[in-house]
Amino acid sequence: MTTTRRTLLAGTAAAAAGAVLAQPEALAHRRPEPTVVLVHGAFADASGWHGVAAELARAGYPVIAPPNPLRGVAADAAYLASILATLSGPLVLVAHSYGGMVISNAATGNANVKALVYVAAFAPDEGDTVPGLQYRYPGSQVTPEALDFRPHPTGADAYIKKELFRDAFAGDLPKATASLMWAGQRPLNASTFEEPSGVPAWRTIPSWYLAARNDHVIPVAAQRFMAQRAGSRVTEVAASHVAMMSQPVATVDLIMRAAR
Repeated sequence: MTTTRRTLLAGTAAAAAGAVLAQPEALAHRRPEPTVVLVHGAFADASGWHGVAAELARAGYPVIAPPNPLRGVAADAAYLASILATLSGPLVLVAHSYGGMVISNAATGNANVKALVYVAAFAPDEGDTVPGLQYRYPGSQVTPEALDFRPHPTGADAYIKKELFRDAFAGDLPKATASLMWAGQRPLNASTFEEPSGVPAWRTIPSWYLAARNDHVIPVAAQRFMAQRAGSRVTEVAASHVAMMSQPVATVDLIMRAAR
């Protein structure tokens, strides 16, 4: 082997070794990304977050999309709070629809929660109820008459009727997708409609809001009202109630801004 080649190989090996040794040090000084917690709302499940979760994971964010029991504001918030207690490091809570009631209560007093993101979601103040916010302005198609109530041993569950589901809930999604969403919808315990919210976390935690202009569940006027009251940074999109499914890019962009 010539001296020139031997020198070149030795230099290449040294450079590679230096790169390997330097990598842990660089990673050690890199600020870890916050864990993003995606919370679904009523008449839905966590699958609605799949597109958003995939994009966040590709961008390097740890993501968890826990089930929302949909049994009541206090009970659901307590359940989510118990999950948050198992997570270390900074957290960004993202909620859709009724999930906003849950994160607004579950995050209160949790120092790890750095940001709240509402996606066409309820952002309640203390004492607010779901109907009080949903019907504050005209335009909601999910009225009591639009629901099927199915009794169970401790009360009754509410489902959106099949013939109304797509137009009210997911008007900008394909019919086949909306049909599957209706078939697999998770019901909300009917007593939840009467349950007031507690002290909201947005009083002390910064918030962001993605308002859906074509929402037929929570009218956009109600969304704007809640976002302004909470002091949220607002982005508006032309979307149905399931904005995170029909506008995933805008949703991910807002979450990443909140996570910075």
